[in-house]
Amino acid sequence: MALPSPHLPAEIWVHVFGYLRVPDKLSLRACCKYFRKLIDHWSLWKGWTAVLNFRNGSYTKRFWSSLRQRKVSSVVVRRTAAHNWRQLSAELPGLTALVLEEGDMENLSFSSDFPHLQRLAIRSSEVVLDALTRPHFEQLTHLSLCDVRFPIKSSFLPFISHLRNLTSLVCHNSGTSVEPISLIESLLYYLPKLNHLSLSSKRACVYVPKRQVNERISSLLSLELIQYSDHVFPVNTMKKAPHLNSLSVFYEDVHQNMQYTSSHLAFLLNKWLEDLPKLSKLAVTRGPPVKMYVASIPAAVTSLTLCRSRLSPEDMSAISAQLPNLLHLHIEPWPSHLGENIARIPELFPKLRTLKLRRDRVPEKDLLHLHRLQDLEHLEILDSSPDLSHLAAQLHANRASSLLNRVSL
Repeated sequence: MALPSPHLPAEIWVHVFGYLRVPDKLSLRACCKYFRKLIDHWSLWKGWTAVLNFRNGSYTKRFWSSLRQRKVSSVVVRRTAAHNWRQLSAELPGLTALVLEEGDMENLSFSSDFPHLQRLAIRSSEVVLDALTRPHFEQLTHLSLCDVRFPIKSSFLPFISHLRNLTSLVCHNSGTSVEPISLIESLLYYLPKLNHLSLSSKRACVYVPKRQVNERISSLLSLELIQYSDHVFPVNTMKKAPHLNSLSVFYEDVHQNMQYTSSHLAFLLNKWLEDLPKLSKLAVTRGPPVKMYVASIPAAVTSLTLCRSRLSPEDMSAISAQLPNLLHLHIEPWPSHLGENIARIPELFPKLRTLKLRRDRVPEKDLLHLHRLQDLEHLEILDSSPDLSHLAAQLHANRASSLLNRVSL
């Protein structure tokens, strides 16, 4: 098959190449030098991230040149050595986003090599944080630490506290079994620009300041608490984040099987929700029975996710009364199932625009009642179903107006 003539204006080719998938771009790039030059135009690689693995040695000069031509500013690095860092910083000093995976990072001295770095993620790595060395990370706006182990004597909070430009902090499964006290309050105090915080404090290693940190009101908008121990966070935690509009809480399975623990968690959840009148998005996974906190959910909530939670028909009615303007609903009850409750969804939540649920043990006749949701734009069936196409066709056929845009697995 003959290749198209390359004598069209370059901007026309670049425009056409913009419709190609990445594998197609790379295949076409190998055709000739002219196409290789055009394919490497920076406009075709906006938002693209390069994944580098130095296991087989260093990359060639031509490779680095192509990344610079594409203006690549985001890189994922796997299993790198010291000399690889020197090459990376020399070839791509303008990086703004960097992900380190499965590395043995004895220190973070490399920070001075990337003065424009704004986003940093470290995953599954050995890292020593020394607050006294103060790596040059003051410009960071996003920091993510996932499965990163700090030695017990490290000062996590003193290190974090000087990153005062952070707007997003993710810290999951980090540390060495040191009980954190008022961790959220400390983070909110030291990071005045923080908008998003995602925290798994099960093994968090923290330094607790002696002075009080209660006086500052945070600008936090989104908070995720994952597999946390309930004693970590004080009852009045949410009073420090009155502007919060999204709260996600993920509990451990054991909480559902312990009556005392479940009651205590429900008490905390009630107190938190009562202090969040502006909350618009709530997600609870493996939480206490819904009936124990439904009355405290702010009426402003328009997006609700309930996964692995006990949910009775009475709870569904209580949610409907509490949230008359609900637009987005994701429900996966356990150990019960939705059953015929699905048929009541259009009556209980008539304004829904998106709905996610499982079809497990739900008769088709009950599921077809969803066609009465006149404003529904997206329906997602979360479990596999051999006759999903038939179900979608039936819903479309029964729809009175404004057909569903999408039905997906």
